[in-house]
Amino acid sequence: MDIEKEVKKARRGSNSSFEKLIMAHKLLMYRVAKTILVNDEDCADAIQEAILKAYQKMNTLKEPAYFKSWLCRIVLNECYQLLRQKKNVVHMEEWLELETQDHGFETVEMEQMLSILPKEQSHLLKLFHIEGMSIIELAHIYEVPENTIKTRLRRAREKMREYWDIKEEGSVWKNGKSK
Repeated sequence: MDIEKEVKKARRGSNSSFEKLIMAHKLLMYRVAKTILVNDEDCADAIQEAILKAYQKMNTLKEPAYFKSWLCRIVLNECYQLLRQKKNVVHMEEWLELETQDHGFETVEMEQMLSILPKEQSHLLKLFHIEGMSIIELAHIYEVPENTIKTRLRRAREKMREYWDIKEEGSVWKNGKSK
């Protein structure tokens, strides 16, 4: 599918072209939403609102080649909006679900390491390393130059490395005793 061609058709009012674009990017939208939101239902809500906004604002997309990053940015904004709305609310189902889930050791450790970082750095690392988004795509999503994304990624990695080094120093054994 030629995305630029479909975007141009969708801008002219073709509902089927817009639907094809959404179907082609549904997994990406879910992955982006899941990096910020924990609950699948919240992800679905954010994606639904993002699709609606994208449909309503399709004519504001200036360059068809940037549809993917434009759509990701809308999803991110909707996720942040949802977080603001639910800031201090923890549903009982989520609390019980978190207690009963069986996560692998690596997943838990990765989440702990990412949780010490500021949210923006954590989200950036997840999108780049876990979801596999490119620096160019991230630059379009965050609306900053590519070098800024590279710098932010480097700083986030350095913080992760510092945390890892501190964590490892505490577990080094000498003569049968830990430091």
